[in-house]
Amino acid sequence: MTPDEIKAALCAEAARLGFIACGIAPAGPVGEPSANAFRTWIDEGMHDCMAYMANNMDKRLDPALLVPGARSIVAVALSYHPREFMPASSLRLSSYAYGRDYHDVMRERLAQLFAYLRILCGGTVGGRTFCDTAPVMERYWAWRAGLGWMGKHCNLIIPGAGSMVFLGEIVCDIELPPDIPMPSRCGNCTACLAACPTGALCAPHRLDARLCLSCQTIERRGALAPSTVSRLDGRIYGCDNCQTACPWNRDAAPTTIEEFAPSPELMSMTPSDWERLDETRYRRLFKGSAVKRAKYAGLMRNIRAALHGDCGGDGGQNDGSTV
Repeated sequence: MTPDEIKAALCAEAARLGFIACGIAPAGPVGEPSANAFRTWIDEGMHDCMAYMANNMDKRLDPALLVPGARSIVAVALSYHPREFMPASSLRLSSYAYGRDYHDVMRERLAQLFAYLRILCGGTVGGRTFCDTAPVMERYWAWRAGLGWMGKHCNLIIPGAGSMVFLGEIVCDIELPPDIPMPSRCGNCTACLAACPTGALCAPHRLDARLCLSCQTIERRGALAPSTVSRLDGRIYGCDNCQTACPWNRDAAPTTIEEFAPSPELMSMTPSDWERLDETRYRRLFKGSAVKRAKYAGLMRNIRAALHGDCGGDGGQNDGSTV
């Protein structure tokens, strides 16, 4: 098969596996404008408690250090756009955490796609798959692979799918025809910046995690700042404001990935149910869920903060993530 035929077959298989987009970028160091912007973001402390973001900077900016001999990066996306959102009258999770942990779902599909690529190439392909599991600048590579553009809310926007997507990559040692990066279609719109409840989106394409409710309710250990608590408005794990305000998400098709659908029990939780949540029900409700990143103590801290304005003092222990 020619490289063009391999690429066409690979993208067709990606669609069969449920990926809403698949593209190719040439492997190499991250472009200097993006690399410099990331270094500045770290130097200014905008990554806040996510100390792991400053680790492995050399690998983060050059995937060839993760996969020696890398020549192509296959970037894919899975939609998690829900069919329905949790009711505003109750406490709420970010919609990315409604169903099964995306790491597991993406990992399984990426493994199948990589196996198919090896079949197409006669078993001679070397490489690795990634999904938020290594220091890879996933949004950058998805943009380079032509999947979409970087929105002003710092999320990748894919035409027809919006920004509620999970990204994954296959970094491999064969050369495939690259796609063309997509120019921004945000225009003059700043709806996402205006919708941010804390001003964490301090400028287009600049997110200050020290203010971001998603960072504070998921990554923060220990007590929440009073300024965070006062802006929760029922959010107990993450925040979707910038995405739900984005016009590109209004008409996005709901996900077809059943694993991302919320359980009826989760959707029916009342404020009193959340307040009485014990560890047994927590483990059942969030078995195989990304919510476990905050741990039981962290989620209960957030629940008390949302219901009673309590800043809390126990948000669990950091899990030591170093990606």
